[in-house]
Amino acid sequence: MVLGLAPAAHGGNRTGRIFTGDRSGDWLFRALHKAGFANQPASVDRNDGLRLRDCYVTAAVRCAPPQNKPLPQENTNCRPYLLRELELLERVQVIVALGRFAFDAAIASVGLSEHSSRRPEFKHAAELRLTRGVTLLASFHPSQQNTFTGKLTEPMFDRVFTRARKIIEETL
Repeated sequence: MVLGLAPAAHGGNRTGRIFTGDRSGDWLFRALHKAGFANQPASVDRNDGLRLRDCYVTAAVRCAPPQNKPLPQENTNCRPYLLRELELLERVQVIVALGRFAFDAAIASVGLSEHSSRRPEFKHAAELRLTRGVTLLASFHPSQQNTFTGKLTEPMFDRVFTRARKIIEETL
């Protein structure tokens, strides 16, 4: 599972598929394709033939919040949708959280493993165990703020999805 913040106003909100038609999605689908999770490296609209394998992309918040800063009430209102997705997707082994907000939402929704003694710090490529045997992988969000400044590079992003693929293959 790839967990983002929310649909972008000019991406997922416009195209009807999260991360589709925006620059963050360009980064995401290229990385998913490279790691074998997608049949093509780009997605421009919901009818472009993109097919995901062993992957589901969703968001913690369901509306495009102003300045990409959801209010606490929006997060609370949308939590049941994420919880239901996790319930339906009972074979989720890895959650790749794109950004701190998604990282915190994953922990709040799935819960830390009993072996975790304290709340982990968010940092790129952090890896920790959640309940139900789920591994949480953290990544900086592929927003222009992070990619244009070099805070997130393609090799850094690719390594997160390569690691996700390896975790999945190890459990088969």
